[in-house]
Amino acid sequence: MHGSAEVAAPLFLSIGVLLLFAWGFGELARRFNQPAVLGEIIAGLILGPTVFGYLSPDMLHWLFPAEGHTASMIEGITSVSIALFLLVAGMEVEFAAIIKARRIAAITGIGGLLVPFGLGFAGAYAFPEQFGATEGHYNAIFALFIATAMSISALPVIARTLMDLNLYRSELGMITIAAAVLNDLIGWLVFAVILALFGIGHTGASGIAATLIMTIAFSVVMLTVGRRLIDKGLTWVQAYLSWPAGTLGFVLVVTFLSAAAAEAIGIHAIFGSFLAGVALGDSKHLSEHTRKTITQLVSFVFAPLFFASIGLKVNITANFDLMLTIIIIAIAFAGKILGSGITARLSGMSNRESVAIGVALNARGAMEIILALLALQMGIINERLFVSLLVMALATSLFCGPVVKRVLNLKPGKLFVSYLSDKYFLSSIVSRTPFEVIGEMSGLFARTGLDIEMIKETLIEREKLMPTGLSNGLAVPHARIKGLKQPLIAVGISKGGINFDSSDGTPAHIILTILVPENGNELLLNLFAEIAKTFNQPDASSLLVDSKNFAQFLSSLKVLTENVRTH
Repeated sequence: MHGSAEVAAPLFLSIGVLLLFAWGFGELARRFNQPAVLGEIIAGLILGPTVFGYLSPDMLHWLFPAEGHTASMIEGITSVSIALFLLVAGMEVEFAAIIKARRIAAITGIGGLLVPFGLGFAGAYAFPEQFGATEGHYNAIFALFIATAMSISALPVIARTLMDLNLYRSELGMITIAAAVLNDLIGWLVFAVILALFGIGHTGASGIAATLIMTIAFSVVMLTVGRRLIDKGLTWVQAYLSWPAGTLGFVLVVTFLSAAAAEAIGIHAIFGSFLAGVALGDSKHLSEHTRKTITQLVSFVFAPLFFASIGLKVNITANFDLMLTIIIIAIAFAGKILGSGITARLSGMSNRESVAIGVALNARGAMEIILALLALQMGIINERLFVSLLVMALATSLFCGPVVKRVLNLKPGKLFVSYLSDKYFLSSIVSRTPFEVIGEMSGLFARTGLDIEMIKETLIEREKLMPTGLSNGLAVPHARIKGLKQPLIAVGISKGGINFDSSDGTPAHIILTILVPENGNELLLNLFAEIAKTFNQPDASSLLVDSKNFAQFLSSLKVLTENVRTH
């Protein structure tokens, strides 16, 4: 018992201190409107060799030993933490968005992958020492890693940015998310292969080929047959086991088994947990409540532990290389913004939207940090390059939101309520499905002389790509219509509510159908963002559903919009 206490007490002390600092600095970062991961990494730097180790090396070694039982157990906990973080990241991937994505999303995603990949590979292959390759690894594997590091995006950061700007379910948001999903799936597949190549390079071509085939086969099985089996498994669990414990247990079992399978075929466990997250997140039987429970558990316990632990492994001041950092940041910005931006522009997006998509996809965030840390642990890169990649990941994430907002010129224009008219008001929707509602709402535009069937089909096609249900009982079907001269907004109220697959899981009681001219991209974004922000107020849904007629509805809505403008 005494021996157990000697092992357990230091472990719990180390974990407790690490979590306390990570939680505290994460909250501090949020207060300054910065991502929590920034504060969590700073906490680790303070507790690690950068600050605490400089002030008191002996105390650092006592609290966070570099070897021994405590070090091994902390490493085990952080390994579980990173697997769970990738589970949550995978759950945020809307796999259906790739399947349904239009040509523009696919081209933008591939362009945003290939251009930075090519720039990164060429630079690292030609100048490996300048890029910080570890001695003896000035080869194609190192260049492949740099290429992947330059091309990967952080889907959670991108999604959060679009949500903060109230553009998540807009057309631009849909294209950006679909491109990021495609980008990340390919990027993580390539990185899994890199880790496998690095680990088995000595086994020859046959061993490499076998691992490549198994990696691709594992990915395909998880995203096809595995996805369907997991969906059926969730149905069985919810029918016969206790809730929510049964569902949570099932999710963790799938995650750890998938991680184990990934390790067994020679790739890293986190790729398995990421694929498990994608498969689980695609299931309609995984409730919003369960998703939030898992996300909160990981975000407030496991993720802070992992990101704070990074600072324990590296000394920033001793390994910071200004020139290398500038090169890495320059390639990251140029490759992603040019690659995604140019392909988006060639696909028909406006100049502002194309640049905004490139800037959004440029966010690297936690995904880049995880990739860099694994490469450091595998010996693919040295600490000097790791620090530069860490700085780049934080810089691209911090720039994302403010720059996208500036590029899109999101600022108050004509109040959206000024486009409303009693001619386009439906006080009682009788339809029960989203597509039926769209058809019923489209009929309100008959007096404009436009082709109603064309409007209906365009709105439905947009709805199929990504649902337009927002929070607080609101849905905003929208489309750009050829031949339309001025924006039109129709309003429909459903007493029973319609399932538009909203972000908070509530049925839509208010449906605002927006039509803008074919070239009205920026106008549509501003209208969409203003409507989403207006209805994000807690009392929006209950206040407006009680409206008996258009005059009462408009009066209530004007109060809400003015509150948003003044605050």
